[in-house]
Amino acid sequence: MSNKGLLAVLSGFAGSGKGTIMKKLLEKYPEDYALSVSATTRHPRPGEEEGREYFFKTEEEFKEMICSGELLEYAGYVGHHYGTPRAYVEDQLSLGKNVILEIEIQGALQIKEKFPDTLLMFVTPPSAVELMNRLKGRGTETEEEIIARLSRAVEEADGCEAYDYLIINDDIDESVANVHRIIESEQLRMRRCLPEIEAIKNDLRTFLKEEEK
Repeated sequence: MSNKGLLAVLSGFAGSGKGTIMKKLLEKYPEDYALSVSATTRHPRPGEEEGREYFFKTEEEFKEMICSGELLEYAGYVGHHYGTPRAYVEDQLSLGKNVILEIEIQGALQIKEKFPDTLLMFVTPPSAVELMNRLKGRGTETEEEIIARLSRAVEEADGCEAYDYLIINDDIDESVANVHRIIESEQLRMRRCLPEIEAIKNDLRTFLKEEEK
């Protein structure tokens, strides 16, 4: 197959478990994947570190990144801004890594427009009740923030049909395995393997000429 990596997006409702899927996927297959660390204007949550979960920026710093073309995409979400740094993504793809972006639907569609081959996967809990329970169980947001996230989930539910695959995250290990299988299958799509097919064709033509001598 081609040495160039595959660009994939994992989106989902807040509380769907997409972050945990990403973490376990990279732990299980460290040689296959690279996680793109996003820039954000929100404040760090307890335990988060600069450059690991996010690059934490002020509003002014984020605007400068937009103006200088440093972001592949950017979007607003529940009062904050998020964006994907361009350089890291392009470097990792050229090294053959599959780069996964954990971004919201607005940014995902921007990426898809610029890179039509991007694989889009949407993560959801098995039910709305489970989503509510997970948001409350995290203990990281106020009641107002939870309501804002639920309101945003209603909007996202109307746009997720633009994605290629749905991941129903009822069992985390099964979800990780499903994401990995989907990406492996996508790498074997014919349009991604045209250089390999062309090489085989050329070899067959050479063999045929030698046999005809």
